[in-house]
Amino acid sequence: MSEEIDLFGNPYVAKPTKRGRPQHEVTLKTRNRVSMLVALGWANPRIAVTIGVTLPTLHKYYFYELRQREVARDRMDLRRLELAWDLAEKGNVGAFKEFGKLVERNDRMEIERELGGKSDEQAVKTERLGKKILNEQKALDADADLMAELEQEASQNAHH
Repeated sequence: MSEEIDLFGNPYVAKPTKRGRPQHEVTLKTRNRVSMLVALGWANPRIAVTIGVTLPTLHKYYFYELRQREVARDRMDLRRLELAWDLAEKGNVGAFKEFGKLVERNDRMEIERELGGKSDEQAVKTERLGKKILNEQKALDADADLMAELEQEASQNAHH
């Protein structure tokens, strides 16, 4: 049986033979598509609509792929690094440059992750202060500024 394919590579049924929706057939291609969309951060309803299934069908047949959400992006990046390195070892200069870009991107992400962790902790500490404490601190700062200004005026008047 030859299957017609639409513009995007999805099976196309010109004339349904039975009533209702045909049963979904899981293929390696659709599994890879779901894995890629999960790696790109797509939500489950969006993935289901894209591959042409209902949300329960997506959960039923692609449970393993959906469960990999936490590591999917890292696995995709790893695969890109592997492919670029394999081509670079074969003498492909463009692949070697791309591998360098991927390594630099990874280094930047690691630095941002390290810096981001410290600033998040500091932000949480400042958020926990209540209104009264913040107002007291502002009042003390204003008093300190006023005292500094008065001392500066007094020292200038003493010299005259």
